[in-house]
Amino acid sequence: MAGSYYIALSGMRARLEALDRLASDIANVSTAGYKAERATTAQSDRGDFGASLQAAIDVRGGPTRIDLRAGAIAPTGRDLDVAIDGPGMFTIDTPSGTRYTRDGRFVRRTDGVLTTAAGMTVEGANGAPINLGRINGPVQIDADGTVRSNGVAVGRLNVVEFENPGALIREGTDRFRSDDEDPGPAVESAIRPGALEQSNVSIVDRIAELTSVSRNFENMQKALSTLANDIDLRAITELGRR
Repeated sequence: MAGSYYIALSGMRARLEALDRLASDIANVSTAGYKAERATTAQSDRGDFGASLQAAIDVRGGPTRIDLRAGAIAPTGRDLDVAIDGPGMFTIDTPSGTRYTRDGRFVRRTDGVLTTAAGMTVEGANGAPINLGRINGPVQIDADGTVRSNGVAVGRLNVVEFENPGALIREGTDRFRSDDEDPGPAVESAIRPGALEQSNVSIVDRIAELTSVSRNFENMQKALSTLANDIDLRAITELGRR
């Protein structure tokens, strides 16, 4: 197969991966604390094909970059909704270990423990869970992260910051892990009780990029069709006459 086929095929595959990421962003445009993801491409030298994609492809999907810019903070009036104004993240305990999130939609579990909407335990400043008690009394979260249940302080939200947040790795839609850096205490972040940070996805930008990527894919598809049905067919026909 001619090299031009591989170039077109590799471009189509890279665009399909970009379309998947765009679809994920658009699907989470209403998810609190969600961060958009940017796709890149990388060169795949001919000698590395077998190791990278098991096929002769000139372009492959490159590393992704999470857009950690803050989303708009919208008031909800709900006692257990909390937003972070600044680069900080909430610390949560998951079956896979400590993780970090910007999604402040917290709930009271049946045993009184404060959890995320997905059921992950919210860690207090001392690393222990925050227990609101089993009685469904009033809950208040102060601007410094102190959590009060029935007027009694029961813990304080553990908000941390990363020196290099770009190294965070996404897990699911709203959780991140850090493999190379331990976070430090939050110094540039403020708690906004009774509010939620909205997704930072711009639906206008995502739709525009979706249109652009789709058109690029169609152009490469047409180029591949031209190579197969016009150029190669003509070459076979002309050579056959000689």
